[in-house]
Amino acid sequence: MTEPTSPSDAAGAVPADPGWPIAAPNLPATDRTGLRQRVDKSLAWFLADRRAWMAEVDSALAPVADAIEGFVLRGGKRLRPAFGYWGFRGAGGNDSDQVVKALAALELVQASALIHDDLIDRSDTRRGEPAVHRRFATRHRAHGWTGDADGFGDSAAVLLGDLCLVWSDELLHAGGLDPAALSRARPVFDAMRTEVTIGQYLDVLTQATGDTSVERAGKVARLKSAKYTVERPLLLGAALAAAPAEVEAAYSGYGLPLGEAFQLRDDLLGVFGDPAQTGKPAGDDLREGKRTFLVAATLEAADESGRRDLQRLLGSPDLDAAGIAHLREVIVASGAAERTERRIGVLLDAALAAIESAPIDGEARAALIDLAHAATTRTD
Repeated sequence: MTEPTSPSDAAGAVPADPGWPIAAPNLPATDRTGLRQRVDKSLAWFLADRRAWMAEVDSALAPVADAIEGFVLRGGKRLRPAFGYWGFRGAGGNDSDQVVKALAALELVQASALIHDDLIDRSDTRRGEPAVHRRFATRHRAHGWTGDADGFGDSAAVLLGDLCLVWSDELLHAGGLDPAALSRARPVFDAMRTEVTIGQYLDVLTQATGDTSVERAGKVARLKSAKYTVERPLLLGAALAAAPAEVEAAYSGYGLPLGEAFQLRDDLLGVFGDPAQTGKPAGDDLREGKRTFLVAATLEAADESGRRDLQRLLGSPDLDAAGIAHLREVIVASGAAERTERRIGVLLDAALAAIESAPIDGEARAALIDLAHAATTRTD
């Protein structure tokens, strides 16, 4: 892979007319030091290189490059690289484009997880655009190819998600970091990818068995989302900076409760969110049958009629707008939505207390405080 040679382009040059918009900043904490733009440039540079390589293999791979570039570069909050970066800076690491490139690999892990998640959940959209499996099924139909269009789309999504996961490894190693730093980071990166994968399996298992306990919902949330959104990126940055044990402990004390709060906000948005903001259909989590903390809390507290309706309608692919509105009423009436909001507040306070007392750089502390508020009050 050819490295950019111009100092001004050290994070990877974006083509003059790339054909897609760089995602607009929507979380100020991810844009300190121009971080968001630098992550975007690193991703654009890497994906342009992969596109060129695939073009040499076979021109039929151009739609694969289009789909992955569109998915990765047209959206996303860049939260994970931000947590990784400020974890690195907080532990005494000096800013460098090499570190930003390595941490941009977290966005490819995220892309892999979302592509697979949309397939598993049979979601039609992501970020307001067709989900990857729907996109390739449409391509199959448009060309009049043989076989089952939906099956082709499903296969493509599995493979593109896998490709993003493979490429996350490549990008981690492509930025020019010192081999010793990469050696320290490798166990954290591997553990994160393992946790999100087994968390996804436990989520699928929970839906199949109908386990609606608060305890199970919490474990799934921690593995599938919480740890890999906040704690592991922080610890990845800490590893790159060779942080001492007390800094790593402080990051876990901040990252675990904040990651759980982030997921609880996601649960609320999955039921009550505005599709124009979330890019997903209204009430999608109810239609998909997600056994979230919100659902578990509702089943604990709802009256008999409410529990019966939730158990009957949750996970119904035919759940219409009226059904979603009714289940929202059941959730609110049970007090589960309010309970979830209170839980977010408790977890946020715990995270802020941990980072306030952490032995880290003051600028990084301020950034992590901003990120904590942004992650728990978001609307998309």
